[in-house]
Amino acid sequence: MAGTFEIYRDKADEYRFRLKAGNGEIVLSSEGYKAKSSAQSGIESVQANCGDRERFEATTTATGKFRFNLKAKNNQVIGTSQSYETAASRDNGIEAVGRAAVGAKITDQTT
Repeated sequence: MAGTFEIYRDKADEYRFRLKAGNGEIVLSSEGYKAKSSAQSGIESVQANCGDRERFEATTTATGKFRFNLKAKNNQVIGTSQSYETAASRDNGIEAVGRAAVGAKITDQTT
């Protein structure tokens, strides 16, 4: 089920995007960008790369939680997940990105 990308401004006045799954849960968040167009390009990169499981990097935090990064072909991180309690939950999050990103609508919360 397609999700929603939200473009918003953070407290540092940078543009960011987050991908919400169909159930409203945030499954991927971006870094901050100076320009809105860069955030929009980041969304396009998520959509282009989310179908390739090799683009996902599974990681573990210093506190033992599980996360993942989605990387572009140039190995740059496009987005990062929340922290999960189990590796299985993290893997479900990876699958959720693939389902949510393709065909997702984009909402601009900066206007």
